[in-house]
Amino acid sequence: MRILVVEDDALLGDAIQAGLKQAGYAVDWLQDGLAADQALTTEPYAAVVLDWGLPRLSGIEVLQRLRQRKADIPVILLTARDTVNDRIQGLDSGADDYLIKPFDMGELAARLRALVRRASGSPTPSLQVAGVELDPAGHQVRYQGQPVELSSKEFEVLHTLMLNAGRVLSRGQLEEKLYAWGDEVESNAVEVHIHHLRRKLAPGLIETIRGVGYLIR
Repeated sequence: MRILVVEDDALLGDAIQAGLKQAGYAVDWLQDGLAADQALTTEPYAAVVLDWGLPRLSGIEVLQRLRQRKADIPVILLTARDTVNDRIQGLDSGADDYLIKPFDMGELAARLRALVRRASGSPTPSLQVAGVELDPAGHQVRYQGQPVELSSKEFEVLHTLMLNAGRVLSRGQLEEKLYAWGDEVESNAVEVHIHHLRRKLAPGLIETIRGVGYLIR
């Protein structure tokens, strides 16, 4: 799952990027608001971690522009501002959540999971589709009640398809959702991950819609 982090403090931005990658996310990190605004017009992020105080455009301005485009990407606003009025301004500008610095990386990851889950319309922490149960927090998968060992990227491919159950995703769409800038992506990487998922779970779980993409019903 691909996340945009916008933080101009180099140490904090690097720590957030490293922590979220360790949690299984593909992370793009930018350090100014204008670059973030441009990226958000072209890239399909699952969520945004957005600092309030940014050069060129503030986090609030980035957020307002995002919502003016009717984009519904979940956004967590990061800031050292901790007054009630600040929190009200951030939420009223379109933030879905608000996290005050300093914060714990585990809490940030948990809040991201909750936002992505709500954005997908899932009412429960785990996803259940076609006999598969996927727990994003525990990074665990069960098929017909039995645990299944998956690689981190297999897990993310399955997670993405389950979040979009009933919708066909092309190989290009899956790559955009699963890989950050600079990641090396083999031309057949998605096909290989799907082959492994079919072998480990069930051959008919992931359908190929010829010439279009992949689907879990």
